[in-house]
Amino acid sequence: MVAPILLCTDGSPLAIEALASGLELLGPGRELVLVTVVDEPDPSLVTGTGFAGGVMTPEELEARTAAAVAHAETVLDETSEALELDPVETRALHGDAGVAICALAEELGAGAIVIGSRGRGGIRRAVLGSVSDHVVRHAPCPVLVTGDQSD
Repeated sequence: MVAPILLCTDGSPLAIEALASGLELLGPGRELVLVTVVDEPDPSLVTGTGFAGGVMTPEELEARTAAAVAHAETVLDETSEALELDPVETRALHGDAGVAICALAEELGAGAIVIGSRGRGGIRRAVLGSVSDHVVRHAPCPVLVTGDQSD
């Protein structure tokens, strides 16, 4: 059995460019799994936190969650089309992006992960974190990180 390669995208032009560069390096003939992570709304918008009450109804949260899932499916479809990967297995993951990607890589026995990096450095990375940084540090397989080629 050939280990699949995970292609991680957020649907941005930079992510698609990063995946195209990674695919070029890896070469053809690989089993690919295109992955994105659903940007789910925070449930505390309904339940509230601490002293503050919720600001949305459960129905509004459900509608926002459905919209986030639909957006993730669109991201997968558009990325697949842009990279001419049809047909390709796609996965819309839920939860923290870095953790979800590493868990899927473990589950599938991935041979590698291809992921883009926005090139955040210093304080921005420390404050905002980095999905690619988390994946590099925790993935059970090699990780190919490709950055913005416009610099």
